[in-house]
Amino acid sequence: MNAHARSRTAEIRALAAHDLPAAEAALAGLLADLFGLAPEALAINRDQYSLNSLNGFFEAGGEAFFFKFHQEEGEEAMSGEYYRAEILARAGLPVDQPVHVSRLPGEQILVYRRRDDPRFSDVLRALDLADDDDARAEAVAAERGLADRLAAVYRATLHPITPEQSAAEPVHRLFHERIVARGTGAFPGGRLKDFYVGQEVVFPGLTLPWEELAALQVEVNGRRYARTLGALFAAAHARLDPRRLADAGGVVAHGDAHNANVWFARTPAGPALSMFDPAFAGADVPALLAEVKSTFHNVFAHPFWLYDPAEATARFCATARRAGGVLVVETDWALSPVRRELLAVKAERVWRPLLADLAGRGLLPADWREVVRLALFLCPTLVMNLRAGARNHTPTSSLIGLSVATMVGSEPVGGADMVTAFFDAITPAAGRVPC
Repeated sequence: MNAHARSRTAEIRALAAHDLPAAEAALAGLLADLFGLAPEALAINRDQYSLNSLNGFFEAGGEAFFFKFHQEEGEEAMSGEYYRAEILARAGLPVDQPVHVSRLPGEQILVYRRRDDPRFSDVLRALDLADDDDARAEAVAAERGLADRLAAVYRATLHPITPEQSAAEPVHRLFHERIVARGTGAFPGGRLKDFYVGQEVVFPGLTLPWEELAALQVEVNGRRYARTLGALFAAAHARLDPRRLADAGGVVAHGDAHNANVWFARTPAGPALSMFDPAFAGADVPALLAEVKSTFHNVFAHPFWLYDPAEATARFCATARRAGGVLVVETDWALSPVRRELLAVKAERVWRPLLADLAGRGLLPADWREVVRLALFLCPTLVMNLRAGARNHTPTSSLIGLSVATMVGSEPVGGADMVTAFFDAITPAAGRVPC
């Protein structure tokens, strides 16, 4: 495909929003062209987790298959390899291997043999809806097993990387490349400009132009945060430049292992997790980015507000008012028990050993907290448009989302919250920052 051709996956995603039969027919044609398959009974899933992708099922030659593809804006003009599951497998990570792969920009798709296992996201959503001690213990045990595998692979593969190696990794398409214009690199650009700049933001009881909102300090339940939304985006533009992120070395990583990309299986040895859809996997993933997406999307995006705004709106309250230069937010949203336990596992078994290894190798930058916070901040704000009325967000879920984004991105002006507690828990002992 040349750099100016229209992306077929982009066309299919657009069709799926309003004409599912046409999208399924187009996808069947793509599968036939790419892999010589004759798909039957093809069905695209209506999936709240597929914010930038499509997945579903089909049959061909008497076998049942599962497909998934991720599609980014301007993907047809991008260079570099995609879907490098073999890198993860060679390093020892549990990853489902596809039977068919297309890495062509604009026509990237993975086809797997169909499994009956649930995705871990579905297991955890059930626990968010109705907590159960035994089921939660089983889920946390599965998370613990994957965490130990991740930590071991990060330790074994940690190595210095050059700015050029860092910049070549596709993981940056989830972060920096979403805030700059394609081709020119102008800031603000990309999704930041498309989603927010020049738009109105509607909260319960308050409507503000983005430019005014972005300049306000945010106070959540009486705790004020140091940086505004605008300041956080500006800092992310500067510090998350792909070349600058070489300073913490690189690791083999999936890069986008949110739990809708993770299978949950009950095995004779106990519950186990395995990853799939390695669209952004690499051998030189900047170490401080490796676990960011999974940390945010598996913990702070829940319960409900990012992936199921209607459910969040029914369950939680959130109000906003402006007091001078401050957006004052009151909300009863909080992490569910299973999300708190998953965060503790992620902190203890993945982040803390990774950061200790970085410190021991002389690869931990002094501003590592800043890097991780800014990357966490970009996860919810750019994975989808958080403004009410955009996609399926409501004023309540929009307010909760932008509040959570601020909490993960900015230090509070004083005191501590759940995010500062997480950072204190993962800080290497020699560099631990006093409260």
